[in-house]
Amino acid sequence: MHPVLVKIGPLTFHTYGLFVAGAILAAVWMGSRLAKARGISPEKVMDLTFYAVLAGLAGARLFYVLLNPSLFRGDWLGILRVWEGGLVFYGGFIGALTAVLVYIRRHRLAGGTIFDILAVAAPLGHAIGRIGCFFAGCCHGKVCDLPWAVTFTDPMTLAHPVGVPLHPTQLYEAFANLLIFALLSALYHRKKFANRLFLVYVMVYGIARAIIEIFRGDPRGFLFDGMLSTSQALGLTAATVAALLLVVLHIRNKRADR
Repeated sequence: MHPVLVKIGPLTFHTYGLFVAGAILAAVWMGSRLAKARGISPEKVMDLTFYAVLAGLAGARLFYVLLNPSLFRGDWLGILRVWEGGLVFYGGFIGALTAVLVYIRRHRLAGGTIFDILAVAAPLGHAIGRIGCFFAGCCHGKVCDLPWAVTFTDPMTLAHPVGVPLHPTQLYEAFANLLIFALLSALYHRKKFANRLFLVYVMVYGIARAIIEIFRGDPRGFLFDGMLSTSQALGLTAATVAALLLVVLHIRNKRADR
């Protein structure tokens, strides 16, 4: 692929950075659009998104560094070069979620509605961001001989091994996120799972991520003697907790209707 989009003199513009910027803009646009339709100030959503993005990037990079400390030995300034690739979704999720909770409480916003909006906007942005991963070569798959396998040849790619067909796991996840976006958009506009849509997002994405992790081939953290990747464990745990909360809320609503 093409990890470097263009070079202008001493400046290098990475394709990954372009797609991350596009992902943020798409998520902000979708969130503002949905917020305006619900009578929520789009400016509030943009402010919230700004803080969530900053906290999310910090959390995503921190998790990546903690899981891959050897990559930064002797090059600690490399930690700041986020535009070159190297973010962990669940680290970003935790960072962004913390920022959103603080913002909602401080500005006394309707938490259920805000999280419903985020549940629709997040997978759209995530899908675009994963295409950036594809160009950078990070989050790549295992070696395979499938017809749709991709071969990375650029010497600057983060994929390994170079010149060998690999599962395009970045595109698997981009496609999965687009499906999740379509599903949650439909549920949102039909007012299904109102104030609970974020839990549906966490559950569905957690399952999808755990499945895609099976085909990942990049070096990352593992648990239980390599049986589960860290992201698989987090995804399955988050999906289980979200599913249980959905059941509890459903039972509680049933009782309240009696």
